[in-house]
Amino acid sequence: MDISDGFWNATLEELKQGYLEESDSYTCLLCGEKIEKGIIYPHEGFLYEAERYMRVHIEGSHQSVFDYLIGLDKKLTGLTDHQNQLIRLFYQGKSDKDVQSEMGIGSTSTIRHHRFALKEKERQAKTFLAIMELLKEKDQHAPAFVPPHKTATMLDDRYAVTDEEQKEIIKKFLTEGKNGRLKKFPPKEKQRLIILREISGRFEKDIIYTEKEINQILEDIYDDYVLIRRYLISYGFLGRKTDGSQYWLKK
Repeated sequence: MDISDGFWNATLEELKQGYLEESDSYTCLLCGEKIEKGIIYPHEGFLYEAERYMRVHIEGSHQSVFDYLIGLDKKLTGLTDHQNQLIRLFYQGKSDKDVQSEMGIGSTSTIRHHRFALKEKERQAKTFLAIMELLKEKDQHAPAFVPPHKTATMLDDRYAVTDEEQKEIIKKFLTEGKNGRLKKFPPKEKQRLIILREISGRFEKDIIYTEKEINQILEDIYDDYVLIRRYLISYGFLGRKTDGSQYWLKK
């Protein structure tokens, strides 16, 4: 299962719990970690069955589903920075007075107005979801779009790529196959997005790389490995420390 596909195709309840149940396992929708059923997992002196251990994993690796989701890019959540901060404080159980004091804005009535605005946004979201679900049943010509990766730093028409387009782009620029060398760096943004996504698949999650290790991997793909490295970071596929000492695959 592609992690992004699983995340975007999950139901609301599955997203809230943070994992997907399959016939023989549980898969974390936040990072792709798979926990097999029928196994007892030891952790800090305790033994857990698979589903409970998945919740332990989410708490240990992501703090909570809420923290993971609220930390996504604003293009994915649809929240402004202001709304994001408000929701974080509401989630912490802060009163309107506490929120007003901490954010230093208006009065308690101002905070109540923000609560109302968020509820209105929730109602609009539910209506929109219902409309789109009904549309799926009738729209016979809707193409299958490639879902954006969860760590995308920008979401615009560059992500309007169908499954068929993706296959054509990969075949055109990675003529030796997905694990081969890049023929040339794509000139168009859409093409770059698809190719960079394929290249990111050559890095392992939960591994910290040095800049030298990153360069060695990318040099096997393309001569101008510095260019590829820069784009992987700017598109949100790779993260790095400001001093360039550590790199990692973003989840």
